[in-house]
Amino acid sequence: LTGANQHVGNFPGVTVDRKDGAIRGNPKTCVTDLPGIYSMSPYSSEEIVSRNFVLEEKPKAIINIVDATNIERNMYLTMQLLEMDIPMVVALNMFDELQHSGARLDYDALGRMLGVPMVPVEARNRKGIDELLDTIIAVFEGRDERVRHIHINQGTLIEEGIQRLRQGLKSHPTALPQSFPPRYLALKLLERDREVEQQLQVAAHPALSAIRDEVAEQITTELGEDIETALANRKYGFISGALKETFTPGRQSEQSTTAVIDAFVTHKLWGFPIFFLVMGLMFWCTFSLGAYPQAWIDWLVGWLGGAVDALLPAGVLRDMVVDGIIGGVGSVIVFLPNIMILYLFISFMEDSGYLARAAFIMDRVMHRAGLHGKSFIPLIMGFGCNVPAIMACRTIESHTSRLITIFITPFMACSARIPVFVLLCGAFFPTMGGWVMTGLYVLGVLMAILTARMIRKFLHLVDETPFVMELPPYRMPTWKNTLSHMWDKCAQYLRKMGGMILVASVIVWFLSAYPRSEVQHIPNEQHYENSYLGRLGKSCQPIFEPLGLNWKAGVALLSGLPAKEIIVSTVGVLYTDEEPEAGNEKLSSKLVASGDYTPASALAFLVFVLLYFPCIATIAAIGSEAGWKWAVGAVLYDTALAWGVAWVVYHVVGWLM
Repeated sequence: LTGANQHVGNFPGVTVDRKDGAIRGNPKTCVTDLPGIYSMSPYSSEEIVSRNFVLEEKPKAIINIVDATNIERNMYLTMQLLEMDIPMVVALNMFDELQHSGARLDYDALGRMLGVPMVPVEARNRKGIDELLDTIIAVFEGRDERVRHIHINQGTLIEEGIQRLRQGLKSHPTALPQSFPPRYLALKLLERDREVEQQLQVAAHPALSAIRDEVAEQITTELGEDIETALANRKYGFISGALKETFTPGRQSEQSTTAVIDAFVTHKLWGFPIFFLVMGLMFWCTFSLGAYPQAWIDWLVGWLGGAVDALLPAGVLRDMVVDGIIGGVGSVIVFLPNIMILYLFISFMEDSGYLARAAFIMDRVMHRAGLHGKSFIPLIMGFGCNVPAIMACRTIESHTSRLITIFITPFMACSARIPVFVLLCGAFFPTMGGWVMTGLYVLGVLMAILTARMIRKFLHLVDETPFVMELPPYRMPTWKNTLSHMWDKCAQYLRKMGGMILVASVIVWFLSAYPRSEVQHIPNEQHYENSYLGRLGKSCQPIFEPLGLNWKAGVALLSGLPAKEIIVSTVGVLYTDEEPEAGNEKLSSKLVASGDYTPASALAFLVFVLLYFPCIATIAAIGSEAGWKWAVGAVLYDTALAWGVAWVVYHVVGWLM
């Protein structure tokens, strides 16, 4: 509707996203995208903010997006929205899949029964979008003759109770919010809805609560079921009757295909090997296939450095541009192909439905860690970037599981670490770089599981919400959507290049270039050692020396605090020389030739980068989502754990070799 041009923010007081944007070609409109929910019951923060927004903001119209392939389940939310008495249009999305299955839905007749216009839509192909917009405008302007307000008949007994409550509400006008329909309030009072009780100040109106209690007791006694069950049964009965007249089920080919695939993919025995095969393929492609375009970009960066070096006169400006900007940013941007491949895999798995299966089969492993399978999806997203992964934890209903998942997400090796992994794996483990890289990812997962178990055990956090994971049918993703999701993430990476990493590269260059030496045009180790950066590294050397790392490695690790990609640009600046055209391959050979690293210390360096202090953006995300106590704890715990594990790796690998 908006062409993906929207503003993203949080609802006040809760960590739930809202997106506001104007309809494409109509800048005066405002569309607010509410969190995805299945009902208007106030059990999760998403349900609370969606319901409160609809009732308090009084939107001109609601676009209720319904999965046409699973219409019966989605109609329950539609029934609840009808009770709110707000103009609504139902968008029957994925209507092409419903038709492909052989099912038939007389959506016009169903819409007339409900008093709500229904429009078939294929969002991914943009089919039906214009008709949807026209219908929304017609509903808003009161021109759609299908619109009418209906009440679901709850039966004589419940209807009499609703009428008594409505009369009781009228006798207490100060307690009656003007934006709430009286019938809706009466129904919610019967259900003992906590949010509505607070808004009506029921505790301050004993006569109202007395009527509610008397009506509820009478209904429960005579019907033999609690109020919520009775009301839900009436809704489902209405839905069943309406669909019997308008819906003809089709063949079950899609369900059977999904069942056949799931028989292998979610199998207790075969599920895990298939999952690890998919993950191994993803990392192999990221490391191996990405090497070809990486070499081309590497050559281009080296050529650009040489051209600028020849064009500019000798001096501070040339040194800053060639060594600081081109050398620093260029040493990071060469890894863009690796990151694109990683995001391509993640986007494809998410759109196809496999990512939900991965969460399902990992549920047992997650339980061992004191978490649920639903925590697995944010953790997988963490392989791309930890910040959106932490935001994705909002979908975890359990408060304690959400906190633990947020805390352990930084152990997932994000794409910012890929440049460091590729550089050192290529330099010191050229024949087994893919295995080393996979091992690092596995180590991060193991540390996350260990940490989650420790938090659950020592902080005595009790899990209060059962786990339910929806497994959508398998779908072949469209290349447009998959590539669009991939490019959105890569664009963020490129923006980093022109922002934080550019500034950090120049700062690192300045600290490494000053104070100026007499023979400034030939930077050497002695010059770097005497620079401001070298002095900083020297002061930290006692911390890193037990890991087999010298002051240069310490400087690189310190520079990675704002963003992990800066580690590579720092290494590029520290190991540069009078040959500005040297690219990433030359940098790898220089690392080996310098003698600063052994395979054991290089592995310790990689482990430290994997586990230590998350980037500034991740710390801010943890603070925003879980509180600053958890953010500070992540900084201290992650860094201490990184040093300890790196120390063990350095000494064990050194002993084995």
